[in-house]
Amino acid sequence: MTSTRTEGFDYVIVGAGSAGCVLADRLSRDDRVRVLLLEAGGPDTDELIHIPAALGMLFGSPSDWSYRTLEQPQPGRTFSWPRGKTLGGSSSTNVMIYTRGNRHDYDSWRDEHGAKGWGYDDVLPYFMQSESNHRLGEPYHGSNGPLHVEDRVYTHELSQSWLDAAVKWGLDRNDDFAGASPVGAGLYQVTCHHGRRWSTADAYLRPALGRSNLVVRTSALATKITLDGARAAGVTYVRNGQERTAHADRETLLCGGSINSPQLLLLSGIGDPDELHDVGIDVRVPLPGVGRNLQDHLMTPVVWETQNSTDVVRDLLTPDNLQRWRAHGDGPFASNYGEVGAFLNVTDGRSSRPDVQLVGGATALVLSGEERPDRPVFTMNCVPLHPRTRGTVRLASPDPQTPPLIDPRYFDVPADTSVMVAGLRAVMGIAHCAPFADHLGRPYLPAGDDLDRLDDAALEEHVRRWSATAYHPVGTCAMGTGDNSVVNSDLEVHGVERLRVVDASVMPTVISGNTNAPTVMIAEMAAERIGKRPR
Repeated sequence: MTSTRTEGFDYVIVGAGSAGCVLADRLSRDDRVRVLLLEAGGPDTDELIHIPAALGMLFGSPSDWSYRTLEQPQPGRTFSWPRGKTLGGSSSTNVMIYTRGNRHDYDSWRDEHGAKGWGYDDVLPYFMQSESNHRLGEPYHGSNGPLHVEDRVYTHELSQSWLDAAVKWGLDRNDDFAGASPVGAGLYQVTCHHGRRWSTADAYLRPALGRSNLVVRTSALATKITLDGARAAGVTYVRNGQERTAHADRETLLCGGSINSPQLLLLSGIGDPDELHDVGIDVRVPLPGVGRNLQDHLMTPVVWETQNSTDVVRDLLTPDNLQRWRAHGDGPFASNYGEVGAFLNVTDGRSSRPDVQLVGGATALVLSGEERPDRPVFTMNCVPLHPRTRGTVRLASPDPQTPPLIDPRYFDVPADTSVMVAGLRAVMGIAHCAPFADHLGRPYLPAGDDLDRLDDAALEEHVRRWSATAYHPVGTCAMGTGDNSVVNSDLEVHGVERLRVVDASVMPTVISGNTNAPTVMIAEMAAERIGKRPR
């Protein structure tokens, strides 16, 4: 490695993902400041990133960090944890579903975790500010923001059939999961623009690239936060085999996400002293909460063979349909696979707060990467929304290029599995209803002729065997005032001046839905607070 080069900026942002792109745009609108945005991955030039139906081909690609968890004791296996490693981060590789959770999620951040100013009424304006919704408007949706949100331009007929069955089963039809309440069944809106993925790189970063005060560097791996006493002075990073240091005259902003942000703090000596000593890192700021409080949504699939329908989405991904998508942005290549679903409460029918999300479509949607059916299938995934389990992200080594130890501790709390089983019962109940039932053949997973005969023990085994991440890790740099909090309500790291974390890791609890839109909201809110900081 060659010698260190040093340069100066007002703001140094680490991570060009769902939050980092937002900050880069919003902060660089002030032409009096210089902004550096560092991204460990490459540019988002791969066409697969922009084709909604190609999302599965991004897992394990150069655009993916390709993390794996530690082996989880009860299932006796590790779990794949894809995370975006390119401009746009995971917004360039996710399923593009646009949901926000519900009022209780944010009010509980404020009331139960000391996150002052983060209640639902506080955050709603920033959701609206970020959004350009193609169908919905006030009082819950914006129409002039950078992030395009639309009704998907292609929906498979079986998704509509499932929706009709869910309503017949007893769910209300919901045409706006991000409105007054997410409860009910409906077709998901997506972060797409005319049938093409619309990541935060598209929404925020690309329009800002022409500004002379914004510098973007890809293939730049941050290795350490440089500290001047109790003040963050900037970031050391490696690019093209050369170590460089970028000084931040105003602030250093970590936007690496729930894995990379705590990892960088720990590499910099900010964390639990005992854990830092174990890997040979000097303690600069004792902060035990770094890397703790890890939460993630699990999802468990129920899969059926299908009949009396057109081909499933996978079989419609033909060269002719690819050309159709390239020319017009529509057809099967505009499917995000997770086309339809619902929010419901399976443990307390009187509660208006959902505890389960359903996500599915006419394909083998997420089967732990281990199963690829050779026949037409429909998948409906069950996602318990309020996991009680708490895991950790820890260092395996002081080497920044060594992946951290990710331990979500899935299944540690039996109640989490019980909610999943109740949710699977709801999935199977909906499947008995017309018109969806008319399109189902044999159950594929769990295998068998009659799923209703499976007892809870069998379903619990199915949960342990076939569950996968729903790609929603949060909480490892939690916001608030508790013993394990890492940042305050302004997202400033406790005990360190001029250092903030701005990404999903600051959520004290995981919201009741997909986490991308809330991460964008967090960055919008943070950008305003950062811009108001005295010079």
